[in-house]
Amino acid sequence: MAVPQAIDTLSRRASLLRESLQKSQSNTESMVTILGSFDHRLSALEAAMRPTQVKTHAIRMAHENIDKTLKTTEVILTQFDLSRQAEAIILRGPHEDLEGYLEAVDMLKSTVQHFSSNKSFKGCDGVMNHINSLLAKAILKLEEEFRQLLATYSKPIEPDRLFDCLPKSLQPHSETSGHQADSGKPEHQGRSLEAAVYKTPTLIPPRVLPLLHDLANQLVQAGHQQQCSKIYRDARASTLESSLRKLGVEKLNKDDVQKMQWEALETKIQNWIHYMRIAVKLLFAGERKICDQVFDGTTLNKDQCFAEVTANSVAVLLSFGDAVAKSKRSPEKLFVLLDMYEVLHELHVEIETIFEGKACTEMRESTLSLAKRLAQTAEETFGDFEEAVEKDATKTTVLDGTVHPLTSYVINYVKFLFDYQSTLKQLFQECVTGDKTESQLAIVTMRIMQALQSNLDNKSKQYKDPALTYLFLMNNIHYMVRSLSRSEAKDILGDDWVQRHRRIVQQNANQYKRVAWAKILQTLSIQGLTPSGSSSALGSEGANNSGVSRASIKERFKSFNVQFEELHQRQSQWTVPDQELREYLRLAIAEVLLPAYRSYIKRFGPLVENGKNPLKYIRYTPEDLERMLSEFFEGKSMGEPKR
Repeated sequence: MAVPQAIDTLSRRASLLRESLQKSQSNTESMVTILGSFDHRLSALEAAMRPTQVKTHAIRMAHENIDKTLKTTEVILTQFDLSRQAEAIILRGPHEDLEGYLEAVDMLKSTVQHFSSNKSFKGCDGVMNHINSLLAKAILKLEEEFRQLLATYSKPIEPDRLFDCLPKSLQPHSETSGHQADSGKPEHQGRSLEAAVYKTPTLIPPRVLPLLHDLANQLVQAGHQQQCSKIYRDARASTLESSLRKLGVEKLNKDDVQKMQWEALETKIQNWIHYMRIAVKLLFAGERKICDQVFDGTTLNKDQCFAEVTANSVAVLLSFGDAVAKSKRSPEKLFVLLDMYEVLHELHVEIETIFEGKACTEMRESTLSLAKRLAQTAEETFGDFEEAVEKDATKTTVLDGTVHPLTSYVINYVKFLFDYQSTLKQLFQECVTGDKTESQLAIVTMRIMQALQSNLDNKSKQYKDPALTYLFLMNNIHYMVRSLSRSEAKDILGDDWVQRHRRIVQQNANQYKRVAWAKILQTLSIQGLTPSGSSSALGSEGANNSGVSRASIKERFKSFNVQFEELHQRQSQWTVPDQELREYLRLAIAEVLLPAYRSYIKRFGPLVENGKNPLKYIRYTPEDLERMLSEFFEGKSMGEPKR
């Protein structure tokens, strides 16, 4: 019973499950039907909505385009507005408000750059053409303004303003400036000026320089480098040249120099040295600063521009130095040649700095070339001077045997050389190769001294009196030794040279004493008076205890008187200009003459004094002779009374 009951239960459950499944199937089909209907409606709705969506999207895109267009239009209008403002300023010109004008130009450039960077502005070609045309006009006006500013403020600087910028030692009102030494040689100032302070002259007012810089910058940016450079060069070059002309600089050639008298040429040379310092330290240095400031930060070649501004002025300045170096050499030109060489050497570093760069190579090389040419000419002048001294054939004869003008001239010449020791050392380095530069000045000086001595030897032979020959040589060699031993030459020539020439002085003094006084001293000797073996006593025949006749003694005294009076008359007209040497010579004569005379009088005087008219023979006492010796070598004229 249990089994059937279970089956019956399962059967009922299966029936219920089947009914449920059928209902579920029916519901599913109904739902599918409903959903299908809904999908169809939704598709229809979507189809109906699509045109609306398209319109909405189009409206949204249109709004976005309108916003962009409005913004672009606003920018364009702003640029147009700025352009109109700039155009008004441009049309008025830069003269009234240069800074505002330059801002307007920058504004136009900005507008051009803006449109150029936005290629989508298809309709702005006409505007761009208008602005570019306006800019071209603006640049031309800027060129004119640049030219006008330079013309207005590029005025030649007056010499007085330049002199005020010089150190006091070089200013015209200075006591030392342009002073001429007693010798006729300009005072040597080179080394004392090395630390001198120069003030910078105002060539263009400082307030104008920024404006010129801004104008130049605009012109260069606009591609007008050549026009800008030409305007600047024309204005500044002519101003610089005019300033130098006002100062006194003139272009001269060798023929012009050759025709000048020495005094005029010497003055021009000293002026040229002055002008070189002013030109380099004030004018060229000032022009370099202006050029650097005006074209700072631009692509224009500043060195080239500066070179073009200064080229002609440098050439005119150097032309005079070149003409002097090439003109006929003469001894008096040596010191001015050294002065000219020295100033170029002094300015060398500044010239190298001011005229730096490849564009200024010619100026630097021209200056260096002139310095070398001056050095070479000076070195050749040494040789000319040595030859001129040795061959000097002037007819001037110093009748009193004093120092010859040639001697004093040569000694002063040599002493002046030693004012230039550092310059000469540099000069010899230019001209002499090897290790001779240190001793070259000594070699040159010794050669000149030797040439002088050789000439003096020849001149001494003009004297008929041998005593005067030796006195002349003594005076001149003594003057040489004394002068040079008291100068810097002593250190160069050395003690050996000084001692050797002092011995020459002594030798000539000894020769003078021997030649001039040997004959008169012979009258005071007993030679020829005492016969060999004679021993008779003084008697009525007029013989003394030595067998010497009174007549021969009288003759000796008469001969002494005549010779001494001749010597006194002649040699009191001779001159020994050095007091110490004069006193030495008088003393040397007295030391020989007076003892011999005293001895002679003591021995033979009684023989004459006991006779008739003793004063006729013994005319002078030893004291008289000593007094008369003090009148020797005074250079008295023939008509001058005796003291």
